[in-house]
Formats: sequence, C-alpha cells, structure tokens
Amino acid sequence: MQNQNQINSTKTNLKGELTYDDKVVQKIIGLALANVKGLLTVNGGFFSNLADKIVNSDDVTSGIDVEVGKQQVAVDLEIVAEYDIDISKLYDQIKTKIVEQVKKMTDLNVIEVNVKVVDIKTKAEYEKDAVSLQDRVENVTDKTKKAVDNQKENDESAARVK
Repeated sequence: MQNQNQINSTKTNLKGELTYDDKVVQKIIGLALANVKGLLTVNGGFFSNLADKIVNSDDVTSGIDVEVGKQQVAVDLEIVAEYDIDISKLYDQIKTKIVEQVKKMTDLNVIEVNVKVVDIKTKAEYEKDAVSLQDRVENVTDKTKKAVDNQKENDESAARVK
C-alpha cells in the first residue's frame, strides 16, 4: 500500500506541460470528418486544392484552420456539401464529430466551429471533378511517349529504306 502512495505522490509532484501542435489537432479533425455523410470535401482553397491534385496528396489537414490554446480549440472550415442534403444537419454532424474526437484524444474543449459552405455538388459531379491533374498529366505523358516511340520507329524504317 505504501508503494502505491509513493507512486501517486511522485505523479502529483512531477511538473510539466502537454501541448499540441496545430497540425496534430487539424489531423484529428480531418480524420474525424472522413466519413461524415453529405460532406464531399473540406476545401483548402484554390491553390491548396491545385497543389493536392498535382501531387495526388491525401493531406487531411488541408482546409482546416485551428487556434489551439492550453485548454481550448477554435476551428474554421470551408466545405463542399453534397447536393440535396440538409446542410444545417450536416453542420451539426460536423460539430459533433469534431468535439467528440478532439476531446477524446486531447482533452481540449472545442469552443467554436465555424463552417463556410463554399460549394454544393452532386456525388457524380464531385467524382467527375476528382480526377487529379496528376492523372491527366500521366495520360499526356503516356501519349507523348507513344508518339515519340512511333516517330522513332518511323525514322528507323526510313533509314533502312535509304
């Protein structure tokens, strides 16, 4: 019994501080929102989205801004919602997911969740738009390689004929 008291005494006398980088809280939020029905994407703005498409990035923190204090967190998001869903219910789901996960993982209190809906799309529109620039560039690269190979074959054939 005395050993247990010494351990508890040691724990309470130990000083230190636990802090979280903004990126950690952003990632918790991004992963928490991954399966919210009706939320097509969190929008990181034009340049962020362009960069993600070029490198096929799966950066779940894109478009999530946070202010992390010692005990509290404030969150700002820009989202694309699915057409024909109740956006106010979507907002409630987003808030609930964020509050639950941040509290569960960090014990921080989320005091504010601001969501700006920047676009709405059908699922089909979203999936069509999801073709990344990298995929398009790879397609162009493949076509260019084939054209160069064909030209090389034509040049070799022409050289043999001479």
